[in-house]
Amino acid sequence: MKLSNVRQAAVSAITSYRPIERPLNFLETPTKDLFGKNIFSDSIMRERLPKAVYRALQNTIHHGEKLDPAVADAVATAMKDWAIEKGATHYSHIFYPLTGATAQKHDSFLSPDGHGGAVTEFTGKQLIQGEPDASSFPSGGLRTTFEARGYTAWDVTSPAYILENPNGTTLCIPTAYYSWTGEALDKKTPLLRSMQALNRQAQRILALFGHDNPGTVHPTAGAEQEYFLIDRNFFYSRPDLVICERTLFGAEPAKGQELEANYFGVIPERVLAFMLEAERELYKLGVPVKTRHNEVAPCQYEVAPVFENANVATDHQHLVIITLQRMAQKYGLTCLVHEKPFARVNGSGKHLNWSMGTDSMNLLEPGDTPHENAQFLVFCAAVIRAVHKNSEMLRAAIAHSGNDHRLGANEAPPAIISVFLGEQLTDIFEQIERGGAKESRQPGEIKVGVDTLPPLPRHAGDRNRTSPFAFTGNKFEFRAVGSSQSIAGPLVILNSIVSESLDYMATELENATGGDPGKLNEAVQKLLQSVVKEHKNVIFNGDNYADSWHKEAEKRGLPNLASTADAMEAIEKKEYYDLLSKYGVLSEREFKSRNEIYTERYCEDIVTEGRLCLEMAKTMILPAAYRYQGELATTSSSLKSIGKKFDTTSLDHLNDLIHSMEDAIADLDGVMAHDSDGSELEHARYCRDSIIPAMNKVRGMADEMETVIADDLWPLPRYSEMLFIK
Repeated sequence: MKLSNVRQAAVSAITSYRPIERPLNFLETPTKDLFGKNIFSDSIMRERLPKAVYRALQNTIHHGEKLDPAVADAVATAMKDWAIEKGATHYSHIFYPLTGATAQKHDSFLSPDGHGGAVTEFTGKQLIQGEPDASSFPSGGLRTTFEARGYTAWDVTSPAYILENPNGTTLCIPTAYYSWTGEALDKKTPLLRSMQALNRQAQRILALFGHDNPGTVHPTAGAEQEYFLIDRNFFYSRPDLVICERTLFGAEPAKGQELEANYFGVIPERVLAFMLEAERELYKLGVPVKTRHNEVAPCQYEVAPVFENANVATDHQHLVIITLQRMAQKYGLTCLVHEKPFARVNGSGKHLNWSMGTDSMNLLEPGDTPHENAQFLVFCAAVIRAVHKNSEMLRAAIAHSGNDHRLGANEAPPAIISVFLGEQLTDIFEQIERGGAKESRQPGEIKVGVDTLPPLPRHAGDRNRTSPFAFTGNKFEFRAVGSSQSIAGPLVILNSIVSESLDYMATELENATGGDPGKLNEAVQKLLQSVVKEHKNVIFNGDNYADSWHKEAEKRGLPNLASTADAMEAIEKKEYYDLLSKYGVLSEREFKSRNEIYTERYCEDIVTEGRLCLEMAKTMILPAAYRYQGELATTSSSLKSIGKKFDTTSLDHLNDLIHSMEDAIADLDGVMAHDSDGSELEHARYCRDSIIPAMNKVRGMADEMETVIADDLWPLPRYSEMLFIK
């Protein structure tokens, strides 16, 4: 098979691939000894800090007490000494601006001593506060270019860590990031505020149920990360992957993901080697990754951690992506976390498993008899109410251009936000609506009729992989989150709306009981019955992919916000500003600034894709078509000149495609030349209604050309190569 020079070089490089470095010695250090090796952990602090300092720091971490500057000085000295012992020469305040990426600025521990030498310094003041420039990050109008001052503030609740590099190490300190006016410019600050709000309202419910000192209630999170791996030679041969992280062109291969043959299949050796080293690095950083496997699409994989405090889990999710992308390079691969890098095969999500609890109890654990577990039912009902009342906010929290390609396809939940409860809980809430729950359906056992196989305990309910928000035993799984997104935004909204719902539930119960515990059961029954009647429309246990559900959801009054433009428009409501402001999570200015930033990002993504679509169509695809057109015309002309029979069917078909392609390019050119006026939302609607359809039309012609033009003339690596040559 003769290929174009670029594709031939890529395939040759892949088939002759050899590991860049010698294999790691995994027998040298047991995995359990690696875990947390590079974090400034509780055990390190206990060992290195004076007892009084250690106790004060733990009170700040676990009970939210204010940090004494004297404590910060002692911690800074211990942290610096520990980091230098591990080879660090610099420290960096790590923060998460509204770009959605990880940001850092490195500062050296070394300072001149005035005598030709240097000393190492790191004070409590330097630990607590940094000052990166705030003018070059998106702020949505909170800051202007000349208002440049911004601050990073040490997040004592997320452990500092050492990031290794072949030429040294860096001490990394997780921080919040805000402006000179105190307004949040990042994703961590509102997350911490939302966690604080959730704790306050949850404590009121727990007090009603007789818990005197239950400990801090914190949300927990575990985010399953899906991603694609392709050879770097293919990646750099595709301008669309390099610039947009998704293929703007590509015909469907003869084989895609039929029969789900890739799912849970044997992991290719090269990929497994990459996974093992990536996991090793994550273990050092205290990231509790647990599961790895092949996903449904070819070249698609997943890594999943166990539950953690939601703030730490968010920081760890950023580390997971950084580590996957960094380690992939060592194995000649590129890690793609875009939601839809390849059309017509499954895209990637980041399923966000969410719960809430104290160090000793999970508040969403139903127990063996959930109908008798009034505390669980109150918390569960509060979540259902929150999702129903605020589904537009949840939808907006996962809205961006990449996720628009994925949501609603037969691979991901639809844009309609509904709640799956499963048979057992649905039955219990239906009993409550009728007057009171009397029993819980028991799970029983699964027997498969083979004597050598043991009977297995059956879960109380099946799973529903089509649901965007599903109860899965002792947590909810928000399956609509995009693979490239930070989980901070969805967590902020989820924590905030549940806080409002718990506030409502607590107020109703407090008023009904008047402080008399003997009235609690009756008050709970009435409240639960009221909540179920009012919010049961959001509960759906069926097939979310079915067209019939879309019609049923419309009857139920559930919003179907199909695009980012729809979602960002829907949340511009006073009720949402008021909710986030009331619980101290985001002021109206801060919330509006984020909406502006995310809408602008959507527009920038689409415009960038439109420009590149034009460029590739004009400079790569049409020239290939013209060359093949010339070959076909020459062949026909030569046959005619010697009196032989000739057929112009292929040439005629290609001519038609070229004319259609030229028309489509002209249409896209005209659309892209439009000078958008008005608001960002108006521009977003224009991108959705004009640019995207014009791009799709160009792609349609190009993808058909790919199936017609001679293989040696086609300039881009094909799906059949990128997805199947490993």
